[in-house]
Amino acid sequence: MTIRRSPRRAYAVSLKTITHREVRRFLRIWQQTLLPPAITMTLYLIIFGSLIGNRIGSMEGYSYIEFIVPGVIMIAVITNSYANVVSSFFSAKFQRHIEEILVSPTPNLILLIGYLSGGILRGLIVGAVVLGISLFFTEVHIYNVWVTASVVFLTATLFSLGGFINAIFARSYDDVAIVPTFVLTPLSYLGGVFYSIQLLPPFWQTVSLANPILYLVNAFRYGILGYSDIAIGKAYAVAILFILLLGATALILLRRGTGLRT
Repeated sequence: MTIRRSPRRAYAVSLKTITHREVRRFLRIWQQTLLPPAITMTLYLIIFGSLIGNRIGSMEGYSYIEFIVPGVIMIAVITNSYANVVSSFFSAKFQRHIEEILVSPTPNLILLIGYLSGGILRGLIVGAVVLGISLFFTEVHIYNVWVTASVVFLTATLFSLGGFINAIFARSYDDVAIVPTFVLTPLSYLGGVFYSIQLLPPFWQTVSLANPILYLVNAFRYGILGYSDIAIGKAYAVAILFILLLGATALILLRRGTGLRT
């Protein structure tokens, strides 16, 4: 007698399997995935927050270290959610075991969500760790918990998608490092992490509005401090728009087999 599983249950098993593997992957090597960003962000808080911040004074009515804490947390979320997916999916391509999933009846959407889940969870965990570390440097009062939680989730989702697309096009490990080095790092530092864009001349304020990280950092800062240089509704709209665009792009690339078929 043959027992047939419903497609919905089979898809749930596939999603659970991929997600479980992705989570175990970064938790197993936590010394490489969770510890380094915690140390790096601690140095940011010591150097920029405690040492330089005392000389700068206040920023938009808040102590400098209070002002930069949301941005420092967002840098950790962005870099780690991106890095987790790009390294994991590219390794699957490089080691050729992604083909086992591609020849299975697993839908592309399930494959995508499974890989994204690892990046999202790693981003959230690292963000929580950095938030805990920041409590040793300043008091953190959450102004709006729903905005804080939703923005960090949207951010982790967005940059996990970015990492997935980077991994699809990457042909070597050098290609994996290009986007974080030449795109993510400059955009992060120019995204209002360490300053308010109100300090910039009008022309550069306008230019800064083309940086999507600016909207995410300011929305997260609003969730913690209640202050933002950007309208919160606009920040949500930008985040959701980019998620939809990158999500659709990733699914199209998977359907075409871009970077997967030789």
